[in-house]
Amino acid sequence: MNSRRVLWSALGAVALVAVIGGAWIFSLPPAPSAAAPPAITQQERDATVAALKPPKRQRPLIAIIGINDATETTDYLMPYGILKRADVADVVTLATKPGPVTLYPTLKVEPQATVAEFDAQHFDGADYVIVPAMSRDDDPEALQWIRSQSAKGAIVIGVCAGAKVVGDAGLLHDKQATTHWYFVKELRGKHPTMRYVRDRRLVVDKGVATTTGITASMPMSLTLIEAIAGPDKARAVGSEIGLAEWNARHESDAFKFTRPFALTAIRNTAAFWAHEQLGIELKDDVDEVSLALVTDAWSRTYRSQAVTFASSAGAQQSRGGLRILPDQVAANWPAARLLPATEDAKPTEALDNALAGIAARYGTDTADFVAMQLEYPKRQLP
Repeated sequence: MNSRRVLWSALGAVALVAVIGGAWIFSLPPAPSAAAPPAITQQERDATVAALKPPKRQRPLIAIIGINDATETTDYLMPYGILKRADVADVVTLATKPGPVTLYPTLKVEPQATVAEFDAQHFDGADYVIVPAMSRDDDPEALQWIRSQSAKGAIVIGVCAGAKVVGDAGLLHDKQATTHWYFVKELRGKHPTMRYVRDRRLVVDKGVATTTGITASMPMSLTLIEAIAGPDKARAVGSEIGLAEWNARHESDAFKFTRPFALTAIRNTAAFWAHEQLGIELKDDVDEVSLALVTDAWSRTYRSQAVTFASSAGAQQSRGGLRILPDQVAANWPAARLLPATEDAKPTEALDNALAGIAARYGTDTADFVAMQLEYPKRQLP
């Protein structure tokens, strides 16, 4: 009798959870809104570029900070790769402690210096500090270093959820800002004096810049190049990476937690037996921007994890001089689970190809699910 009662109680609890969960899912919007965002005036564009002009050096020094245990892949690598390609500034990747930086959701790199080593070499600080999303927003060493760089006159740029780190460093008080769509409510709640700006991929206010989600670091980097070296140089680099047009315009209402988004996450997570590890060969001179975008996208499907492999355990040097460590030592990878090489495609093409591959392998819902996480504008989807 007792066992029957326990069984019925358990079934009742499961049913209750299912009813509550179902009600929550059906309370979500069926699709994002489709309202055209306001245009960017030339005056606003000029003001944004002017606000990002180098504050100290003619050839600026740009530092990208990460914490060793988990820093977002594309937030860390894409600004580095694009700015190194432009060759208009000295760019260095940093970590709070010695040793590799484990990026999430994929890749591992050797930073070029620790924050302590950077400070010893550059006592007057950087011109720009780029802050990616991190696994924790309150790392004491990262926050202290970001504050000190701001105090020395650096322009601090929070990429994606890196805005939360910038906020915890105390730099968003009474400033306009933005962040990844998923974290807007959290950021506004923690920093009530911050003024959230809709429909802009990049917001600059009094020495602090913030961006929307992950792929926004691409137009942000081009805008920074324009501020440093002028529009012709920015257009040339934009053409090289496959982004001929860019500005701060953004459709905020197109990115939100919807019913299809939630259902795709649940369905793909539940299909644990079909989860797979996909390999991409890591070679010297790999374009770090394309590698970051492709491995990041394939690792956000909730069905797959992208891993790098190489014939030896040693780090491979990227196009921009960054040392990337392979996840696995292997001479080859099963053809059915091998991701195509990225060297023949521009970074935006590599991402579009990855999304097309995800759609072919797992369905368009999963491709849309990944693009939503990356906050990648729908008009750019394949």
